[in-house]
Amino acid sequence: MLGRHTAAGRRVALTALGALVLTGVTSAAAAEPPPASGAAQTVGADRPPAVVLRALERDLKLKPGQAAERLVNEAEAGVRAGRLRNTLGGHFAGAWLRGATSAELTVATTHAADVSAIKAQGAKAAVVKRPLSELRAVKKKLDTAATRVKTRDTPVWYVDVPTNRVVVQATKRSAAAAFIKAAGVRSEDVGVRLSAQRPRLLVDLIGGDAYYIEGTARCSIGFSVTKDQQQGFASAGHCGSKGDTTAGSNMAEQGTFQASTFPGKDMSWVAVNSGWAATADVEGEDGQRTQVTGSVQALVGASICRSGSTTGWHCGTIEQHDTSVSYSQGTVDGVTETTVCAEPGDSGGPYISGSQAQGVTSGGSGDCTDGGTTFYQPINPILNDFGLVLKTASGQAGTPAPEDNDAVESWAAGRVYEAGTTVTHAGVRYQCVQTHQAQGAWAPSSTPALWQRL
Repeated sequence: MLGRHTAAGRRVALTALGALVLTGVTSAAAAEPPPASGAAQTVGADRPPAVVLRALERDLKLKPGQAAERLVNEAEAGVRAGRLRNTLGGHFAGAWLRGATSAELTVATTHAADVSAIKAQGAKAAVVKRPLSELRAVKKKLDTAATRVKTRDTPVWYVDVPTNRVVVQATKRSAAAAFIKAAGVRSEDVGVRLSAQRPRLLVDLIGGDAYYIEGTARCSIGFSVTKDQQQGFASAGHCGSKGDTTAGSNMAEQGTFQASTFPGKDMSWVAVNSGWAATADVEGEDGQRTQVTGSVQALVGASICRSGSTTGWHCGTIEQHDTSVSYSQGTVDGVTETTVCAEPGDSGGPYISGSQAQGVTSGGSGDCTDGGTTFYQPINPILNDFGLVLKTASGQAGTPAPEDNDAVESWAAGRVYEAGTTVTHAGVRYQCVQTHQAQGAWAPSSTPALWQRL
């Protein structure tokens, strides 16, 4: 059974169990080629685990060899998109991937003069009307409206970068129109997608494998983490409240929820006792495991796999980031929508792209028989909000550095850096290319896949 622990030596691994005017930009900078092979090496896409490749081939219907090619392409595309985001500034309108092997990267801009710079980075250019910042401002108005009006019939809304608009998913068009009006947003700025599906939280009160909360609810462990010397794991916030106790899949005492946020966000972390040991492992199929090497955020269109105690190991693609979902228990903002299926009990389980941690299962609709949609809480905000360090195969993340109020802070291992953040390292200024938690071996001077020298 997936996620089962062995108690030998009282050392139990924490694995997946249950519940992106060029004024002032030089031509040299615009034409600078991306560090292709280095990107794949940095995030481990050049050596993907067999369990990931097999699942991608199965769930995305890929031919032999395409899964490995896809992971390398996605790693390199992340760097190109990140560099272009920094270069285009306020004109940037998003980036996404297409194709069986993610060979097609598109970067959108609101300024036609940016096209040559985008093509110089090996990407297709899309000239659109609205920058990403404007789309996010529209979505923010919807987020605010959701705190004062009912959203049962408008359960999902998000920034859809390929169509350059904000989309409201609704069970009926009249409900979408009312929600949009309540938010004070122009109807022409928002698209409507009709669907009878209402996402639900994927927690289960039946029991079975995985970890249990207060002897009743069941969820799935997400990723192993540490805080100072304390070991534990990240999971979904709706799985338990601060102070709730947990038991492992073997019903042995396990730990206690140290913090939990839900609704608003869907995140938590559990500190475990000495009978459990944090590892970088994620449970795959048939008892095989894959290891996490970092938390570099993947692009829209990238492949992603999920592990959970109910349905095991399944893969799909990222549909969009910055999604808001209205569950019956409350609204959660900032989650990512995927085409991966899941079922009750899979809540809290890990999502990975290649070997990079992406997030933990929040909720969804459908099932793994007929297919479905799921949403995950991104891992980097969990690490940042709770001051956690992700357990990785290299084990070099370090301890989160204290917040620095300087305009340009010094780079520090363990800190979560958003794309576009500027730091100094060894007297040199760098700009973050891809959102990630800094590993000890990922200093800006040696990781052009993550940092661009200014």
